[in-house]
Amino acid sequence: MSSELPSSLTHLNAQGQVHMVEVGERPATRREARAEGVIAMRPEVLALVMEGRAPKGDVLAVARVAAIQAAKRTWELIPLCHPIALSGVEVAIDACADGSGLRVEVSARTTGSTGVEMEALTAVQVGLLTLYDMLKSADPAMTITGVRLLSKSGGRHGDWQREGSEADA
Repeated sequence: MSSELPSSLTHLNAQGQVHMVEVGERPATRREARAEGVIAMRPEVLALVMEGRAPKGDVLAVARVAAIQAAKRTWELIPLCHPIALSGVEVAIDACADGSGLRVEVSARTTGSTGVEMEALTAVQVGLLTLYDMLKSADPAMTITGVRLLSKSGGRHGDWQREGSEADA
């Protein structure tokens, strides 16, 4: 492997070896990241959830707690992530406008020397997986799609928002 690596590959050193990025010298700034994902399901299963009649109870509450817990433990799941003191995590789970499933959106915040994109993305994934787990007996064909970062703010790379996203709306 060449020692001339793009500067954007921050988890590789000059020899191309994986390492944890040093963030100790970076200034602490307020950082926020927002991510989303969707779980598609049959309309009758969505109706069960929205009416609070799912066989396993309040699946939305359980998925929200799972997403928050996942954000807090991201550093344990993703090998090169730093432990982050999160100042807040918000989880919204709503029916998709077209009635095709549920949309999970997570906002994660901290004041620190590294971003929270991975925390937001991990929280979305675990929230969606929890919904799948709690509803799989009603619809094993559910599909998780569209997991993506919507926006991020703070840090040395500044603010970013996905084109066409209403992430800040």
